[in-house]
Amino acid sequence: MAQKQTILGRISQLTRANINALIDKAEDPEKLLNQLVIDYTNSIRDAEDAVAQTIGNLRMAEQDHAEDVAAAKEWGFKATAASAKADALRTGGNSIDADKFDQLAKVALSKQISFENEAKAAAPQIVQQNEVVEKLKTGLITMKSKLVELQTKRDQLIARQKTAEAQAKVQDAVKSINVLDPTSELSRFEEKIRKDEARVAGQAEINATSLDAQFEELEADSTAIEVEARLAELKAASSTPPAAVEAPVADTETA
Repeated sequence: MAQKQTILGRISQLTRANINALIDKAEDPEKLLNQLVIDYTNSIRDAEDAVAQTIGNLRMAEQDHAEDVAAAKEWGFKATAASAKADALRTGGNSIDADKFDQLAKVALSKQISFENEAKAAAPQIVQQNEVVEKLKTGLITMKSKLVELQTKRDQLIARQKTAEAQAKVQDAVKSINVLDPTSELSRFEEKIRKDEARVAGQAEINATSLDAQFEELEADSTAIEVEARLAELKAASSTPPAAVEAPVADTETA
């Protein structure tokens, strides 16, 4: 009986456990929940073994009680039969055999009383054991529901912790991005590109201006050469004597 009370005490203690309060007080809730799941699982297994043994003992007691009740009835029938036989013999004038059967009837009645007393003594214990078994069954059901609750809370907590860790990493990344300020880096890079583009455009403009100047210079040189050539022609023309004017040839026939 003490063992049953111990089982009930353990089951009651576990089923009354405030999981949320335990989690709030724990430094490492995930570790606590894992340990609680292990403890609950082990306790449920131990409790199931103890409850099974208790139920087995109860069924044996019920069987013994039923056998005592049946035996009491059987000895009652035997006592009735022996008494009736004794009465019949005594009516027939056989008192000696009648006394023997009356003695058998007394033995049967003694046996009947013995089995009735055993059945009567066992009855309240069986009732009490049935109550204990029902409490144990109810406690086991509650423990199993608590175990499911524990496992669910543990899984939820782990998922929340993973999410929090991921969010923390994202926040750290955002902070580092804010510190580096990539937009300013892009702006500086864009400004550098613009300067390079301006320099290239300026160089192209310079090159274009230089080319035009070269063509203008080339054209100027061509004009100067032509001027010199024409001047030389003029000088050459002025230094050449004029050609003699030929006399017209007389027409002899006319003369």
